Amino acid sequence: MHVGGLWRYPVKSLKGERLDEANLTSDGIAGDRIVHVRGLHGPLTGRTRHELLTLAGSTGEDGVPRVNGHAWDTEEAAGTIRRATREPSELVPFEGAARFDILNLLVATDSAIEKFGYDIGRLRPNILISGTAGQDERDWVGRAIRIGDAVVGLYARRMRCVVTTIDPDTGAQDLDVFRRIRSEFEGKLALDSWVISPGIVRAGDPVELIDRDVEPEIVGGWVVGAPYRTGSHDAGSETRT
Repeated sequence: MHVGGLWRYPVKSLKGERLDEANLTSDGIAGDRIVHVRGLHGPLTGRTRHELLTLAGSTGEDGVPRVNGHAWDTEEAAGTIRRATREPSELVPFEGAARFDILNLLVATDSAIEKFGYDIGRLRPNILISGTAGQDERDWVGRAIRIGDAVVGLYARRMRCVVTTIDPDTGAQDLDVFRRIRSEFEGKLALDSWVISPGIVRAGDPVELIDRDVEPEIVGGWVVGAPYRTGSHDAGSETRT
């Protein structure tokens, strides 16, 4: 098996960027989801503001997250976000663990993606493992993968939501996608994961499935009810991705 793809999402709920290599830190891929959209009552995400999913999130050469090519802290980026959410909203930097829905990585396998039959972008993974033909993600739960010096723990299969029904290129919704995930995958697809041992990983790196005897220290962020706190802000929040 090998790393078939790497993705980072600098701005939460926006489309991600494909990487040739990624720095796996104790807090996931460096630069992942370090800016999010805040509304009047907490985070706004693609679960309810589908148009966010069609916007391009990227990282500039200066390391600054961008929205459709504009640095996140510019009026151009802010205006793009307000038009997408259609309500008062702003972009906010935050690097706490609660920004991740469950854990700080999402791992997908090519065999499951092939069976799924839709664009992998609907699932928003960080790492794709290729060469898994004939293997089931359910058999990977409770184990880990080693990629060079990095070790990634595989915690649980991800319960999917309405975000999977939105085409990230057109914004069109297809509810049959969600129905298929529920009927053929028990509503779960890809693996909630976390970084056990940091390291640099690259596309094409060999992957080894191994046993593990550790558990993540924190499971679940805003999506499962963690208080929404970013500095001086403390409010209730919607569910989010």
